[in-house]
Amino acid sequence: MEHIGAPQTVVTADEYDREPTAAELDAIEVESPLILAEVDLLDAQITTLDRTPTELDARRIRRARNRVLTARRDLVNRTFGVTGDAA
Repeated sequence: MEHIGAPQTVVTADEYDREPTAAELDAIEVESPLILAEVDLLDAQITTLDRTPTELDARRIRRARNRVLTARRDLVNRTFGVTGDAA
């Protein structure tokens, strides 16, 4: 009879099987305002998928889109060392 079980997993850690480095965690922390703004926009868009958007829905989507744009601008300014609102 032939054994048909799953092959044994590799003992050494794979490149993708590790904890994030400090630099990766810092990058995530820097990008978190943009990530959260994009999640809010996606949430606003999902709520209108199964119904006709009302004026309140359109306003919520528009505000969420503006927050995404603001977060992107701030991230780019921070990345390139630009200060102030000149974007």
